[in-house]
Amino acid sequence: MYDIILAFITALLLVYLAIPSIINIARVKHLYDEPDHRKSHDEAVPTLGGVAIFAGVIFSIILWTPFDVFGDLQYILCSFIIIFLIGAKDDILPMSPVRKLMGQIFACFILVFKAQVVLTSMYGIFGIYDIPEIPSILLSMFTILVIINAFNLLDGINGLTGSIATLISITLGTWFFLVDRTDLAIIAFSLAGATIAFLRYNITPARIFMGDTGSMLIGLVSAILVIEFIEIHAEIPGSPYAFTAVPAVAVGILILPLFDTLRVFIFRLIRGKSPMSADRNHIHHLLLDAGLSHMQATSVLLLVNLAFIFFVVFFQSLGNLNLLLIILLIATLLTAIPYLITKWKKPPSLEL
Repeated sequence: MYDIILAFITALLLVYLAIPSIINIARVKHLYDEPDHRKSHDEAVPTLGGVAIFAGVIFSIILWTPFDVFGDLQYILCSFIIIFLIGAKDDILPMSPVRKLMGQIFACFILVFKAQVVLTSMYGIFGIYDIPEIPSILLSMFTILVIINAFNLLDGINGLTGSIATLISITLGTWFFLVDRTDLAIIAFSLAGATIAFLRYNITPARIFMGDTGSMLIGLVSAILVIEFIEIHAEIPGSPYAFTAVPAVAVGILILPLFDTLRVFIFRLIRGKSPMSADRNHIHHLLLDAGLSHMQATSVLLLVNLAFIFFVVFFQSLGNLNLLLIILLIATLLTAIPYLITKWKKPPSLEL
């Protein structure tokens, strides 16, 4: 337990102390995120906060993880470095989506084939339990890619991605501690410490953004944690901390980034656009358009994600498929609220 606490404190202090220097460097070198019609800020803001998050997380993990019980850690750290390099390159000099995707696939390849971060069971969803090897590999890589990019797309307003990452990492980290997986708990609480310190500089008025470096790293860590959360259940039957609807609980924990990405992609396809095209249709944009400030929107979304976590834990007895359908329905209905408010606020168009 002491290693977990020390990992949290180490990441928090390192990020807290590093960010002021990073802000100064970004200002001297003019490394800013410039505002445009799609973005929610009006001034140029430094974008290298993810460098501090990466440094805090990786230093804390290396310092406090017992390597004798975490033989695959070297491969996980390699995937971190790949994502860091892609994100830092894109934050400084934007790269094409195809090249970013290829780098992400390489990181997924390392995790799946070397670190064995693999989904092997559907736990009865659609009557499927054990997954054959090839579909298991493909599903695992797809899941990791989706979660990485979901957090990348979520990073649109002050404090949001850092707050959601903190909630998710503390939730999963606490569970890993309870089931005696100190190695994974250290990873989770290292991320929590880093994101809490980052939030000190990212709440309105934001002094720095995490950029793709931070959001993609958070997505990668979250993907590792949630896949391990699902897989460890096969090793702890009868445990008081085991869930009966594991995949549904996992989706509930990650509901905000996953559902918002799914919703935005579907709307883009319906409108005949590429799912990767940029727009202002994310849930945080809808809340801003409905009249909320950045921090009000962040607070609402954080509380909603927390409510979903309590909901899936309390109603896990409904089973995976039923619970998944219910949380998707609730998420859809909740998303409609800011959309309708925005529509009502628009003045009627004048006919000539």
